[in-house]
Amino acid sequence: MKKTLLAVSTVALAFTGCHHTLNVKPIKHTDKGHHKHWNYKENGPAHWKEFSKTCGVGHSQSPINIIPGKTIRMNHSYDLSMHEDVNTMAKVIDNGHSIKVTPEQTGTISLHGETFKLLQFHFHGKSEHTVDGKRYDMVAHMVHQNPKTKQYAVVAVFFKEGAASPILDTIIHNVGKSVKLDPKDLLPKNDTEYFHYVGSLTTPPCTENVQWYLMKKPMTASATQIEYFREFYVDNERPVQELYDRKIESN
Repeated sequence: MKKTLLAVSTVALAFTGCHHTLNVKPIKHTDKGHHKHWNYKENGPAHWKEFSKTCGVGHSQSPINIIPGKTIRMNHSYDLSMHEDVNTMAKVIDNGHSIKVTPEQTGTISLHGETFKLLQFHFHGKSEHTVDGKRYDMVAHMVHQNPKTKQYAVVAVFFKEGAASPILDTIIHNVGKSVKLDPKDLLPKNDTEYFHYVGSLTTPPCTENVQWYLMKKPMTASATQIEYFREFYVDNERPVQELYDRKIESN
């Protein structure tokens, strides 16, 4: 009996000793033991058509490569008006694909006479869209939806290495918790210069007819902040998709 109790105590101590390490290191997600699910590895982008046909056959897919010299003038009926300045509590989670932030109170954007509410924003360890074939160090996707039509509109904010971002610090230190923040702090001061085109969600089901707005002015994140996000996800970006006959607008 004493030997049995000693063995149990030893195992308990071993798990106690691991607990702190698990809180520091990002959790590695695996599909082992569960039904097949899309990811960025064995069930990565090349296999996403197995989860949604649109991912494989759609002709309005995202992300794309943007060549600034080949854009056309912005159709001003689709100019973007942003109203994201809302101090709110928000839940920060690791959803298995990205670090995702869901605000309790939502900001909005207006375009083409319609209002879209902010559902959530999330991060990719490298930008999914490229500009002249180059990826930015990181990107935030602010996902909005029209409550009437259910159409999506996504605002992409690029990050390059530089000064630390206060809002990224807030998010980094609160994964798995709720925290107070203002989504507007993700945006550059000049939020009126952007590229626009019609694309899709960049993950299954790859829904099309998504209005994309990509901020031209990148924000900055410190090397430490970028490294932290990449400890969770460094390769959670979909490859660039064919443009087909779509036009990219610029203002």
